[in-house]
Amino acid sequence: MGEMETDTLPEILRRFKKGNLSEREVLDYLQTLPFKDLGFAKVDHHRTLRHGFPEVIFGLKKTEEEILSIANNLLERQDNLLITETTQQVFEKLKDLHPGCKFYPRSRVLSLVRNDQENGFGLIGVVSAGTADIPVAEAASVTASVMGNQVFTTYDCGVAGLHRLLSVQKKLSSCSVVIAVAGMEGALPSVVGGLVPCPVIAVPTSIGYGAALGGITALLGMLTSCSSNVTTVNIDNGFGAGYVASLINRKREPDRQGDT
Repeated sequence: MGEMETDTLPEILRRFKKGNLSEREVLDYLQTLPFKDLGFAKVDHHRTLRHGFPEVIFGLKKTEEEILSIANNLLERQDNLLITETTQQVFEKLKDLHPGCKFYPRSRVLSLVRNDQENGFGLIGVVSAGTADIPVAEAASVTASVMGNQVFTTYDCGVAGLHRLLSVQKKLSSCSVVIAVAGMEGALPSVVGGLVPCPVIAVPTSIGYGAALGGITALLGMLTSCSSNVTTVNIDNGFGAGYVASLINRKREPDRQGDT
C-alpha cells in the first residue's frame, strides 16, 4: 500500500475526502487496521488511536523471531517502536532492518523514533532514590521520551540525603507529572509528593536487603503514602510509569470538524 502504511487513520480519511485515495484503497487499509493476526500474536493497530502511541512489545519470554516479526508488522504502519525487556541480540538484528534503532542495555529497552513530534504539553520529571534504581528510572524516561515528551531526569536523590532532592525541587515543581523511583523502604515518592504541585507516580524497585522482600516493602510503603497526589505502579515497572505519565501529559487532538 506504499506510503499509506505509515499514515494515521485521520490522515487517511482526510486524503480520501480530498479525493487523493480511492474507496478501494481505504477499505484495504481498514481491513487489517484493528489488528493483524500473526498466528502467535495479534498486533493491535488500533492502539495508536486510543493511546496516541503504537502497541509496545514486551520482549520477555518471546523468541527473537517473534519479536522481529511483531516489530516489522508494527513498523509497516507506525513511525515509532518501543520494546521492553529485550536483548542486545534482538537489537543487532533489528538495527540492520531499521536503521536508527537505539538500545539501552541498563534498562533493556529498545526504541526507534522516525517521528519526533512533541506530544506532551509539559515536562515529565524522573527522579530516583539511588544509583541502583537507575535501570528502572531509565525505562521510565526512555518510554516518556519516545512517546513525545520533554523529560527531566535526576538520580541518587534519596531521603538519606534530603538536601540532594531539595536542590532540584524547583525543577521538579515545574513538571506536569513526576515519576519517583525507589527501593529499600520506598520513602522517596511521599517526600516528592509533599514538595510538588502535580501528580506523582511512585515506582517501587526490587533493590534492598532481606527485609525489603524484593520490592514488596517499598510497594506497601508507596501504596500507603500519606501524600494525596501519589499513585503507585508495580515493582520495577518503569515502563508503566513512563506510559501513564505520557498519557497524563499528552496534548489532546484539536477539533477537526472545521477542516476542509
